[in-house]
Amino acid sequence: MLLGIHLTLMIGPTIAVPAPFGLAEALTGVEVTHNDQGKSGFQLTFQVGRSGPFDLLDFDLLRNPLLRPFNRVVLVVRFNILPQVLMDGIITQIQLSPSSEPGGSTLTVIGEDVSVMMDMHHETRPWPAMLENVRVGAILAFYPQFQWLPLLTPPFAPDVPVPIRMIPQQNGTDLAYINELAARYGYVFFVRAGPAPMTNYAYWGPPPLFMPPQPALSVNMGPQTNVDSINFSYDGLSPTIVMTYIQDSDTNLPTPVITPPLGLRPPMALMPGIVYNGLNYRVERLDVRRDDVRGLMEQHHINEQEARQLAGLNFVQAYARAQATVDRALAGTVTATGELDSLRYGAILEARGIVGVRGAGLTYDGRYYVKSVSHSIRKGEYKQRFTLQREGVISMDPLVRP
Repeated sequence: MLLGIHLTLMIGPTIAVPAPFGLAEALTGVEVTHNDQGKSGFQLTFQVGRSGPFDLLDFDLLRNPLLRPFNRVVLVVRFNILPQVLMDGIITQIQLSPSSEPGGSTLTVIGEDVSVMMDMHHETRPWPAMLENVRVGAILAFYPQFQWLPLLTPPFAPDVPVPIRMIPQQNGTDLAYINELAARYGYVFFVRAGPAPMTNYAYWGPPPLFMPPQPALSVNMGPQTNVDSINFSYDGLSPTIVMTYIQDSDTNLPTPVITPPLGLRPPMALMPGIVYNGLNYRVERLDVRRDDVRGLMEQHHINEQEARQLAGLNFVQAYARAQATVDRALAGTVTATGELDSLRYGAILEARGIVGVRGAGLTYDGRYYVKSVSHSIRKGEYKQRFTLQREGVISMDPLVRP
């Protein structure tokens, strides 16, 4: 690294601007976590103290109006010259930890990505004659301050609701409803900061497995090694098939729903996990009484959400949800966790992307899906902890690109 790694903190009520010098100097640590599902989060740690007459009553940073809940925080990391937005989020918590040791008092600012503002208010809205991706786009339009760059994929089994038969209703927060729509097809919804400060990608669709691979994670490769530690695990109980009957809402007839043992996601392993366990349960129509749902839960060892998800669906909807269950389960067969040194890696490892692993041997080398990444930034140190997943062992690629 010729110029090293530099962090820029931007903060403000709605429009974030570079933090004043005193606030930036007090910053001692940054933690950022990106997950493939759910909200990403951040944590800023400031050193606080009292050094003058104005600090007799309280710590100076506690009086700073920039460190208030619901202010916006943007973190930009620069490797050499190229800047990259690491987080665009909203402050949700403030924690003070006084200490009797000189310089030991800290103020911790905790927050989540901007999608947290979509989870604040319970809404009841009708969505007549709209595919799920169209509904997601309409919901995003209610939050123009986040300057969305939407990437919305239509369902692979589209089923437009006919208003004379059914009008879909939203009954919950915007974020909960978007995630509910995604779960029907094994899709994911997430917000990724960038490419410029205060702009955000909003992704709704299948796990993004077609992206070009990121720089490889190298282990046991001498001077090319950039991974401090990595561990692999194989879960033989993860692969799952779904075999069930539904009461088809279109024909009102019992209809079998059976999925193949392999998922529909692009394969990354030559030997995928073998299906040893199956989900074999029957779910009634949506108008079953709560007691009936409870009985199904106990009898078939499923939770209430699973019991109601397949209720009152037609075959297309039920099969889409069943296949999503298979895809999610198979993807977690092999899991790799570890930590890398960002200075040696020379880039930010992006969650929800693809990365190659090399140097671990034939069984576990190859491409993986990046499920989560946690960034830990201190003065003179930048570590990234990661979790990777794929459906089996032995790579389909003869070589892993550096």
